[in-house]
Amino acid sequence: MILEFHAGDNEAELDAKSPDAFRTISEVADDLDIPQHVLRFWETRFSQIKPLKRGGGRRYYRPDDVALLKGIRRLLYGEGYTIKGLQRILKEQGPRHVQAIGRGAPIGPQHSEAAPRREAGSAADPSRQSDDMQDGARPVRNPVPEGLDDITLLTAVLAELGECKRILDRALQPPPTADGA
Repeated sequence: MILEFHAGDNEAELDAKSPDAFRTISEVADDLDIPQHVLRFWETRFSQIKPLKRGGGRRYYRPDDVALLKGIRRLLYGEGYTIKGLQRILKEQGPRHVQAIGRGAPIGPQHSEAAPRREAGSAADPSRQSDDMQDGARPVRNPVPEGLDDITLLTAVLAELGECKRILDRALQPPPTADGA
């Protein structure tokens, strides 16, 4: 008797989870291509993220949670929003709006004041600057949430600094000339 095993067949069956199935934090982190600790950090910044927690603290994300996280990732990393700006969108337009963005809805002018704007002739995009600045004053610092370790906080800060660099690089690019050169 000869038994044959085809890994590809079983892999496809395991990866084909129902769209309504709950996802573990590792599955969501892999799907979004971000570390698990970033998801945990986002839970401290966005109260709308509410995974089910089972015995031992295991997180299970519903499909709507995953869509919300995809929307958050797209706005933070793809569109250059700050955490504070995204919190404003969630407050003013609700999590369903961000979930729709996570499901692929276009990001249009219907966004609130928190939405990035590009004004003609301006080198920098003012709404992508720190939302923590008030009338030229020093930035307002949020207290560190309890329960986060130094590595998690430093990794989150490093990710935000990387986004800041990307935004600055984009703002410092020379404006396109009329002749297209």
